[in-house]
Amino acid sequence: MGDELIPPDVREFILRHIDSIAHLEALLLLLQQADVKWSASSLADHLYIETDQAAEVLQQLCEGGLAGCNDDVYWFNTAPTGQLEVVRRLADLYSNHLIPVTNLVHAKPSGIRKFAAAFKFRKDK
Repeated sequence: MGDELIPPDVREFILRHIDSIAHLEALLLLLQQADVKWSASSLADHLYIETDQAAEVLQQLCEGGLAGCNDDVYWFNTAPTGQLEVVRRLADLYSNHLIPVTNLVHAKPSGIRKFAAAFKFRKDK
């Protein structure tokens, strides 16, 4: 029912760039406080996640071009054309239609593969 609330371009953005709710909330925090330079520990404190998870999320956002980074300092990257508008629309959708957005994030196949990979047994080399 809620799927139709997410426009195709925002849906594509989520599927391409957002791997977890932590990714989404980190990106939206960077957007909302674009004048702040973030460290993994400060982001972790704001999102109530572990510092290691925050560092991984920030690094992935940086690698995806959504965050700028320099010496473990991160900020929202406004450089890519059209990105700012899509992220703003995503923020609005998330605040008004939380369930459809989170359902889409959780339904991503990559998230399922990462979850399953956590349970794989590996041989020590």
